[in-house]
Amino acid sequence: MKAVVMTDQGTSLMNVLEPKLEDGDLLVAMKACGLCGTDIEKMEGKYTASKPILGHEPAGVVKASRHPAFSPGDRVFVHHHVPCYECYYCKNGSPTMCPHYRESNIYPGGFAEFFKVPSWNVQRGGVIKLPHNVTFEQATFVEPLATVVRAQRRASLRANEHVLVVGAGPMGLLHAALAKERGAKVVVTDVSQFRLSFAQGLGHAVLPPKGEIGEFTEGRGADLTIVASGSPQAIVSGLKLTRKGGRVLLFGVPYKGTVLDYDISELLNSEISIIPSNAAVEEDTMEALHLITERRVNVDPLITHRFRLEEFYEAVRVAKQRESVKVIIEAN
Repeated sequence: MKAVVMTDQGTSLMNVLEPKLEDGDLLVAMKACGLCGTDIEKMEGKYTASKPILGHEPAGVVKASRHPAFSPGDRVFVHHHVPCYECYYCKNGSPTMCPHYRESNIYPGGFAEFFKVPSWNVQRGGVIKLPHNVTFEQATFVEPLATVVRAQRRASLRANEHVLVVGAGPMGLLHAALAKERGAKVVVTDVSQFRLSFAQGLGHAVLPPKGEIGEFTEGRGADLTIVASGSPQAIVSGLKLTRKGGRVLLFGVPYKGTVLDYDISELLNSEISIIPSNAAVEEDTMEALHLITERRVNVDPLITHRFRLEEFYEAVRVAKQRESVKVIIEAN
């Protein structure tokens, strides 16, 4: 079977053996998998986490099952990382910090004709059957939207707050859509004119790179700024556009070695709270699936490009040009 894998020599689309199943495992035929910015960071050696397996937004059909709850033909979303739910971190509100969380994964990854879901993930709720009205493309947004759900919960987003989203990529636009659904007053900014125009086309208010945030926030600044970019410039910009006493949600993953040129005393003087959020767990994936199923968050307009598995390198090239939003890899 064909799969995109990372080796010591780099990233390759190659023929690999179909994974063998053990008790509790599933074999899933990939139908669609989103290409995430972290996939590209892994390929470039810039990602901060270990185990660079590519493709973590997959949806597909169960081909073979060694678990009684699933049968061949089931349409499923698969979550690649699942915590133990039993350790100190899991029991104290930090399940994505569980030492088992990143040790769990799908093999050889989501960019493959077939991939194995280990029993660890299956037993702990990492596989969800899809409703018939949710397409495979829509299901690729379950994982990214789940991370947004968890992040906004951590940031205590409230209705009627002024929310600034820094970064109008797919994650920033998911944040904007969910914040609006929660009743917030949302404005989006980005250094890319393409993405600003795209956000405006979706009905979002936009702030040009050198615009005045006070025009949207009654002269103050954002109550909550969501930094959906890992660039240090975006983080500093978000801090400066947040009102006194406001909150900054750090969501985009910075590259290894990122250093900020920012006067930390401003955090104390202005009582700005910084809240990071990393990944999601099964309660979040379930909520994300409900939001998509009920069309409370419409993910379809975010898809700008579709490629076959054999076109993976072209998909990466397009995604890196920043004249795309969401790129999807589809099965033949």
